[in-house]
Amino acid sequence: MVAGPSAGGPGAGGSRIGWALIDSWTMSRRELAHWARQPVQVVVGLAFPVMLLLMFNYLIGGGKGIQGDYAEFLVPGMFALTMVFGLDATMVAVTTDLNKGVVDRFRSMPMTNGAVLVGRSVADMLQSFASLIVMMGVGLTIGWRWHGSFAGVLGAVGLLMLLRFAMLWLGIYLAMVAGKPELVVAVQILVWPVGFLSNAFTVPQNMPDWLGAAVEWNPMSAAATAVRDLFGNDPGVTGTSWAADHAELLAVAWPLALVGVFLPLAVRRFGALSK
Repeated sequence: MVAGPSAGGPGAGGSRIGWALIDSWTMSRRELAHWARQPVQVVVGLAFPVMLLLMFNYLIGGGKGIQGDYAEFLVPGMFALTMVFGLDATMVAVTTDLNKGVVDRFRSMPMTNGAVLVGRSVADMLQSFASLIVMMGVGLTIGWRWHGSFAGVLGAVGLLMLLRFAMLWLGIYLAMVAGKPELVVAVQILVWPVGFLSNAFTVPQNMPDWLGAAVEWNPMSAAATAVRDLFGNDPGVTGTSWAADHAELLAVAWPLALVGVFLPLAVRRFGALSK
């Protein structure tokens, strides 16, 4: 382990940021090394959203209320759904480290406080990006295409990764609140309503008014709608609310709000572990 600022090395002077980056990257490499040791878990994480996409497109799909190609509607929605799901692996990893005393050993070393969490988040973001690339490849295989500019594609990917970043810190905080891997299952149940009570698979107009309103204000619905617009996908669905008409604004505002709340809470919770 590289000595951090508390060791009295160079980081004790004016290069605290540099040492923080080194420590965080060291923790990121630790998480990435788990990929080689646990390839099945990585493959399952990549395959699960692909399975959902194929299932909804070929078995359950139909797109009631969608005038255009259902794949134009479904695939961007599945991109957003992929950014919400998969947090269970992150939450289990955090709680497992806590219960095995790994975090305590790291905290006893001369390293930057919070580098463990940053390392976990970097590894998760890399895996999420890989999952998104796989999903885009599968989407192209089943007939989905983007029709917007390359800048629009980059903007869509950026919004999706921003959503993932926000959900990641929410998951890290909830994992530390849960404390034990077996309690993660109870917390994980809350993720499913967020994903399925959205416009990823169908339009809110097909739902009761109260439910449709809740769906349109769902952060994932905002991301899905904004991504469809940026990819140039037009499934023939028009918005009927302020949330639907300003989806791109909400697709940025919701994740930033979640990060602003749960990142500081997670860091504070982590810092309190030794007290």
